[in-house]
Amino acid sequence: MSLRTRLAFLYTAIVGGILLLFGTAIYIIVSVALVNQIDATLIRATREIIQTTRIESSNSGDMQVVILPPLDFSTDVFAQVWGRENNLQAQSPNLSGFGSPLDPAGLLSGEAVFHNVTIGTAQLRVITVPLMLSGRWIASLQVASSLAFVFATQRVLLAVLIVGAVVSMAFANFAGWLSTRQALASLETVTQTALQITRADDLSRRIPYDGPAEDEIGQLIRAFNQTLSRLENLFNTQRRFVADVGHELRTPLTVIKGNVDLMRRMNCADDESMDSIESEVDRLSRLVGDLLLLAQAESGKLPLAWNPVELDSLLLEAMQQMSVLARDKINLKLGEFDQVTVCGDPDRLKQVLVNLIGNAIKYTPAGGEVILSLGKEGTKARMTVSDSGPGIPAEDVPFIFERFYRGEKSRTRSRDGKGFGLGLSIAYWIVRNHKGSIDVAPRQPNGTTFCVWLPLSPGECKEKEAETST
Repeated sequence: MSLRTRLAFLYTAIVGGILLLFGTAIYIIVSVALVNQIDATLIRATREIIQTTRIESSNSGDMQVVILPPLDFSTDVFAQVWGRENNLQAQSPNLSGFGSPLDPAGLLSGEAVFHNVTIGTAQLRVITVPLMLSGRWIASLQVASSLAFVFATQRVLLAVLIVGAVVSMAFANFAGWLSTRQALASLETVTQTALQITRADDLSRRIPYDGPAEDEIGQLIRAFNQTLSRLENLFNTQRRFVADVGHELRTPLTVIKGNVDLMRRMNCADDESMDSIESEVDRLSRLVGDLLLLAQAESGKLPLAWNPVELDSLLLEAMQQMSVLARDKINLKLGEFDQVTVCGDPDRLKQVLVNLIGNAIKYTPAGGEVILSLGKEGTKARMTVSDSGPGIPAEDVPFIFERFYRGEKSRTRSRDGKGFGLGLSIAYWIVRNHKGSIDVAPRQPNGTTFCVWLPLSPGECKEKEAETST
């Protein structure tokens, strides 16, 4: 059974339940009102009869005889007077020929009571009232009225309620089916689009929606479109990653294969070929190591040793190490410098500095400068690495921390074959696992500035679980 049908039946059941409660209440209220109206009529008639009734002594002098007044009794009101010996003393003219009590049980009550009785095919409402004289019970007065009007009204009312309920439930069923059809039409579009995406493997498609953006369907479609967009980005990233890894692996493997073939033809292992093979094996080892490191960082399982780290000492150490790479071609110098302590892994933080400084030296032309700075801003430490190279185009900035990303050719990887395009990705994940952030900004008039933000150490460093931010 479809969701649309289930919702239509649900609406119908709800409307039916409401109508059942409402109809039952109306039926009971109308029935009680009609019976109360008859009771009021009987009480009024009883009072009139009692006020005008004559009581005479019998010939024996021991019994009292009640004589009904000559009232104009309607055809729906009947009256009888029964003595203490259950003898009929008087009755209304419309009961001529009827010699049985209207309510035999009422004669035994000794007090005013109402009873519903059935005599033949007639259904009556009977009130029995004891007649007292000088504190003695001398007779019982019974006044009755027909309930035919009440039962007729109940039957008509019940029929109207049943027909009205059936019509209302049918209308509710149709209206519910129609409204759910319109409301769920967008879900059918979602289903069809999802099936088309599955069949065509086209994650670039999006689900159109013309309704209110803030209703439940609009929110669902927006979330689904966002999911599709994220899946498309992940799929493209994965595809680019596989292509880039294949490209990076092909070059060293080709070199190794070529050297092996050369040694097989020459039937000897020369030192040059062995050095080349060793270099390419080292290159593959670094690539695999970097990929494993990124996999650990992205899964939140990057091993970090949390200790107090003096960033000023770490920065000077990295600067001294990278000065060998700069030699006399690049002016590597300090800018703003302060003593700063953070909690973290000194080896990983040094790896971040080495990557950033190495990139700055790599992309800075001869005669340029690379400036390293360290300071504090509020509760955060700020490390900056600025170069005077060609800079990074604005359209490439959002992607530079992605694995193997190839941007503008003005900042290509070095010709020494040691770069894989993973350094910035590794630096990004290390900083994020230290609860920090890294950003990049253009430097005037040219060049690039990378800025690393890390929380200052509050005191004792405690080992904590690394968290990966996406």
